[in-house]
Amino acid sequence: MTPDSLAFLRELLDTPSPSGFEQDGQRVWLRRAASVADRTWHDAWGNCFAEVAPAKAADPITVAVCGHADEIGLMVNHIDDKGFVYCRSIGGIDAGSIVGKRLHFRSSVPGVASPVLGVIGATAIHLQEKTAEGKVRKLHELFIDIGASDRESAAAKLNIGDPAVFADGFAQLTDDIIVARGLDNRIGTWVAAETVRLVAEQRSKLRCRVVGVATVQEEVGLHGAEMIAESLRPDVALVTDVGHATDSPGISNAQHGLFRMGSGPKIAIGGPAHPAVVDRLLEVAQREEIPLQRSATPGRSGTDMDAIFHRAGGITSALVSLPIRYMHTTVETASLNDLERIAELFAAFCLRVGDGERFGHRFERAPVQSPSRSRKKVSRA
Repeated sequence: MTPDSLAFLRELLDTPSPSGFEQDGQRVWLRRAASVADRTWHDAWGNCFAEVAPAKAADPITVAVCGHADEIGLMVNHIDDKGFVYCRSIGGIDAGSIVGKRLHFRSSVPGVASPVLGVIGATAIHLQEKTAEGKVRKLHELFIDIGASDRESAAAKLNIGDPAVFADGFAQLTDDIIVARGLDNRIGTWVAAETVRLVAEQRSKLRCRVVGVATVQEEVGLHGAEMIAESLRPDVALVTDVGHATDSPGISNAQHGLFRMGSGPKIAIGGPAHPAVVDRLLEVAQREEIPLQRSATPGRSGTDMDAIFHRAGGITSALVSLPIRYMHTTVETASLNDLERIAELFAAFCLRVGDGERFGHRFERAPVQSPSRSRKKVSRA
């Protein structure tokens, strides 16, 4: 990975972007995309687009490369008389994994500089009731300390509805292994921008229109993907998200499959993943010597692909995911090599699309044969 691309990834991952409040992260993405694309734009809800058009093509199809920009987080729901803050979740939060964590709130109180720092209260083990040992508290039972002495002083810093993300930032365990709170799914928007950069560098070979897309509100219902499927109406959608790496202790491979971090991206087989697009991706991966791990996906994938493939009369789609450990925690862990391979695969796919090529099922029409008729002899009296 180039130093420039790595710096972009780091800035994306460290910029707060909770569902419904993706603006800051989307500004980072648009700035990068504008430096490599022909044009960029966004819609009313903050979905962002970056286009590269082919130099020569008579009838180019549109290939969308999609990732979602939002991350999980918390939202202020209540402030008690002592100034402690209680929150609701933005997306799927494991309440048992966040006790003692630091948070950055984006305040909407006039005059308050963001972020407002808070800590999720962790009662000292010496003071815990023995009867509560082993009990996992529910999210509404967790309180957040922002240093306020009462409700009024807390309300001077935060409003109901203000969002927060965890304060954990980007780090590298090795040259290849990274840790961040928001791999799910700023890596998808990184892939979209990186794919645009790669195809732009080989524009003379390009025969399709490529649009990188950073969608919003995936974690709370795939909403941005529904919007862009209708507004952009691509011929092909290449979706990327994170997927579970199942090579850490305590995971049943019989139940969840075996996926190793660092052994290549995961490609969805079945369900919303169209066979023609999947076959082409597998063909391109083999040609480019990009290892892929096959992921059985008989139904929903839990990603933006689910919201795209059945829109606009049916959009041929595929999903290639980054294997990560510890999904929806503040220490999501992944391989940079796996991530870079997704962008390389998508770029190679786009560069292999022919002028006017369409993907879809082809049913050869069998010749119609008339049923043989045996004539019965009629006896005449």
